[in-house]
Amino acid sequence: MAGIIGKKIGMTSVFSADGKNSPCTIIEAGPCVVTQIKTQQIDGYESVQLGFDDKKEKNTPNAMMGHFAKAKTTPKRKMVEFKNFNEVNLGDSVTVDQFNEGEFVDVVGTSKGKGFQGVVKRHGFGGVGQATHGQHNRMRAPGSIGAASYPARVFKGMKMGGRTGGDRIKSINLQVLKVIPEKNILIVKGSVPGSKGSYLIVEK
Repeated sequence: MAGIIGKKIGMTSVFSADGKNSPCTIIEAGPCVVTQIKTQQIDGYESVQLGFDDKKEKNTPNAMMGHFAKAKTTPKRKMVEFKNFNEVNLGDSVTVDQFNEGEFVDVVGTSKGKGFQGVVKRHGFGGVGQATHGQHNRMRAPGSIGAASYPARVFKGMKMGGRTGGDRIKSINLQVLKVIPEKNILIVKGSVPGSKGSYLIVEK
């Protein structure tokens, strides 16, 4: 599984050859540095660790400074492990060149946090308009959540208000519309989780 770490730049739209307008996301993908190669003999499994986005040395612990020194690179802000990666060496640079226009990728990110939300926004309840769940004069209330004297409790997993967003989400099978190697830009069709400037993991 090849992949790369990136940062969400924003969204735009592009026109195809037949004049169809498609929404797309612009990702600054790489360049990433191979900061560690884990092996079955030493670590118990095989993977390649990539680092992305430079970080100040004064904000980096000494232990991590030594870790980056082995790869002969500057401190990195984001590190991710990839399994079944292509053959690489410690300190190698991984760029967006590994992607081709037209192929499909998976993008992993953290969705926008929305704080504590009610059942209408969180679960799509209809409110008074659909007259469900027992409420009658409160527009966005959840309504009845219990049963009767049996079971005399609220079942776990009941759809109620609570913290919304801020979850790890994977968007699968997004088509690569354009690759711009000289600017480390990857343009994929559709939307990806996260706000502008958030880190993304792009997997082939």
